[in-house]
Amino acid sequence: MTQVLKARSGIITEEMEAVAADENLDVEFIRQGVAEGRIVIPRNRKRKEFKYCGIGEGLRIKVNALIGTSSDRDDMEMEARKLAIAEEAGCDSFMDLSTGKDIDGMRKQSLSLAHVAVGSTMIYQAGIEAIEKYGSVVNMREEDIFEVIERQAADGLDFMAIHCALNMDVIKRMQVTGRVTDVVSRGGAFLTGWMLHNQKENPLYEKFDRVLEILKAYDVTLSLGDAIRPGSIADSLDGAQLQGMIIQGELTRRAQEAGVQVMVEGPGHVPLNHVDATMRVQKRLCNNAPYYILGTLATDVTPGYDHITGAIGGALIGACGADFLCYLTPAEHLGLPTEEDVRTGVITTRMAAHIADIAKGNKQAWARDLEMAKARVALNMDRQIKAALYPERLKAAAATAGDNHGCVVCGSGCAAQVAAEYFGLA
Repeated sequence: MTQVLKARSGIITEEMEAVAADENLDVEFIRQGVAEGRIVIPRNRKRKEFKYCGIGEGLRIKVNALIGTSSDRDDMEMEARKLAIAEEAGCDSFMDLSTGKDIDGMRKQSLSLAHVAVGSTMIYQAGIEAIEKYGSVVNMREEDIFEVIERQAADGLDFMAIHCALNMDVIKRMQVTGRVTDVVSRGGAFLTGWMLHNQKENPLYEKFDRVLEILKAYDVTLSLGDAIRPGSIADSLDGAQLQGMIIQGELTRRAQEAGVQVMVEGPGHVPLNHVDATMRVQKRLCNNAPYYILGTLATDVTPGYDHITGAIGGALIGACGADFLCYLTPAEHLGLPTEEDVRTGVITTRMAAHIADIAKGNKQAWARDLEMAKARVALNMDRQIKAALYPERLKAAAATAGDNHGCVVCGSGCAAQVAAEYFGLA
């Protein structure tokens, strides 16, 4: 039985118990959320025990990192270091998006090293292997696609981004909307090219029941890929995006009915005034399934700083109801991320998630901020370090300041120190 079917039968699993303990919530709340499709707990039945994370309504917003080889930088040792850095920085999961020479080997390495949930975008491997076998992505065979899903699930992946919600109707809508950036999703581009060249429907949409059958056998969480997410501010909430969201909603319900855990991907480049509407439409169409956000990039003009742009948009869309944020690094739109880019991406996205959690009234987030405030008033550096999301700089400042409470700028004029001395506020 999958997590969903167990939850619907009233069975509480070890994964549900772990998530409840981590979130400081009653396990029945978790079980009911999983049963109703509002919460997912990615965990392939073949994976060894790891730090499970719950994603969805009523839970802290989770953060996903990305690693993977490519033809330009095929260094599995570097990717292993990135994985360790991402986990150290506090990611809740990561996706292996490898397109290098040994995709299977890289995935097995990732699964052997990971202590968190591991995902993929399966069409990358299917597309790369088609280029190697047949000379082009458009020559890919339908059976190759399903064989890759089976192979990756059997290896133990906990969740997969699969672009099932792209169909001919969506492509036709996109062709008449006058988009500035037609397709920015690499997986979406692979499939769009294949569909238009072969004049055939997307096999992942047409044979969606077969996709569900494979995922259900291994209890892999389906992440409904956003193949035509807006790649520029000008394209946000256009007809193609909305058409795709409608299809996502239909497939979400089918996955939930089949007993497969499912979350929904979106939305790319979105101006802040579109964020709330995007969230409301998605939750309404997709039966309140968890929303997995790629970004959100709130402007197009900040290459080199898109981790900051993404954190701004991510904080707002998280406050409006998003459940899962995929990081952006300073390398976005520039090139492949380095180890330090990975660290920066996780840190800024975790900050965005925490800010959003506060806005949503998450009790754990509020308690942490309250503890920091009280520790500052009490001039207690040890408590401040313990409360900090990333305490390293605070530790360094404390070491430099000595007995000056870490306030090397104000010195004896520290507001908290003066208040404590004269007004008894410490």
